[in-house]
Amino acid sequence: MDGDRVEIDGGIMEGGGQILRVSTALSCVLGLPLRVRRIRAGRSQPGLRPQHLSGLEIVRDLCDGKLNGGEIGSTEITFTPGKIKGGTHIADTKTAGSVCLLMQVAMPCVLFAASPSELHLKGGTNAEMAPQIDYTVMVFKPIVEKFNFTFDCDIKRRGYYPQGGGEVVVQMSPVKELSPINLTERGTVTKIYGRAFVAGALPIKLAKDMSAAAVRCIRREIRDLYINIQPVREPDDKAVGTGSGIIIVAETSTGCLLAGSSLGKRGKNSDKVGIEAAERLLQNLKHGGTVDDSLQDQLIIFMALAKGVSRVKSGPITLHTQTAIHFAEQLTKAKFNVTKSEEENPSNDTYIIECQGMGMINPNL
Repeated sequence: MDGDRVEIDGGIMEGGGQILRVSTALSCVLGLPLRVRRIRAGRSQPGLRPQHLSGLEIVRDLCDGKLNGGEIGSTEITFTPGKIKGGTHIADTKTAGSVCLLMQVAMPCVLFAASPSELHLKGGTNAEMAPQIDYTVMVFKPIVEKFNFTFDCDIKRRGYYPQGGGEVVVQMSPVKELSPINLTERGTVTKIYGRAFVAGALPIKLAKDMSAAAVRCIRREIRDLYINIQPVREPDDKAVGTGSGIIIVAETSTGCLLAGSSLGKRGKNSDKVGIEAAERLLQNLKHGGTVDDSLQDQLIIFMALAKGVSRVKSGPITLHTQTAIHFAEQLTKAKFNVTKSEEENPSNDTYIIECQGMGMINPNL
């Protein structure tokens, strides 16, 4: 069998966990045996961390696959997928590793399962270096559902760095195939809203300060829009540990959603957290694209699997997106083309990501 394995170099380009997520999800969906070498070679602690291992294990369990090299610190794995069956599955990082990254690797797989799936994902809900769960629900979900599927995401408990302890339950039914998307018209910003949260030992005043600082910052650029950022204290029975953060979403006349977010941490002033999120949102609005820098790379795998031509207008192409495109092309027959958007103001850094999808048909339905 080894002669037919797809060989993946996990140390090139972005060189992190994303290569593992994209390639194992596609390996599972396409039924391609895989070997990934030099896993996270570019990181200070190379090899598998708990959240990467949990992601591999849930994909293995979803399809009764075989995984070799699945231990913490391992820099090489082989994976042989089986039939994707659906059902109830649990993935627990046992750390503050991101539940959103677990969702990223599992979701393409369960779309091509034989029956509906219920995923219990445990770890950090609002973690550094990953989308916050609020982003997943408020931005990722409504946009990715344009590929013609739906999912439910129930936040049972929030968990923060360092201990994690959060849990979300994702329910999804399989599809026969994915439709392409066309996100090229940005429209005008019609509303701005969000939530500033505190949990555990932190007072609600911090959430109010984050919210007020963010509004002041946005007001300098956008004067005439009502901005509604709700300060929230997470109920004690719905949150493990102490944490804080903010997410701000801008919605446009054509239904685009772009966001900016930031997390609090010890010694970081709450005004700074609010301003950081507001500045990130404004930066995402400036380039004139229809998606923000966090969504860009998350759409690539779905564009590759969909039937037909997908088009997305975005700001500068991130290294994560370039990496996702590279491995999606290597594993599927999809073809991507990234071109500078001509109609924009030439000073804008705007691009069109176009993909002729492979048109994956679910063999299990």
